[in-house]
Amino acid sequence: MGAWMLIAFDSTQQALRTEMLLEFLDIEIDICPTPKEITAGCALSIHFPSQEVELVKRTIIDEQVEIRGIFVQHENEYVLVEM
Repeated sequence: MGAWMLIAFDSTQQALRTEMLLEFLDIEIDICPTPKEITAGCALSIHFPSQEVELVKRTIIDEQVEIRGIFVQHENEYVLVEM
């Protein structure tokens, strides 16, 4: 994977809702298990291309999606970049 970011969630409902919203916007996404390094209440996370981060953040805010955070993978760990 190139430069991708990850959204972690506290609920499966929010993860599935976000999947639908981002697919509607034609953003390439990948549903994946939440990495064990990230403490979240939901086992699903969404990978998306980093160049889409502003659109993703705007959608999360506009649609009032509840997320654990947006992370970027740096070497072998995930770093929180947005809450």
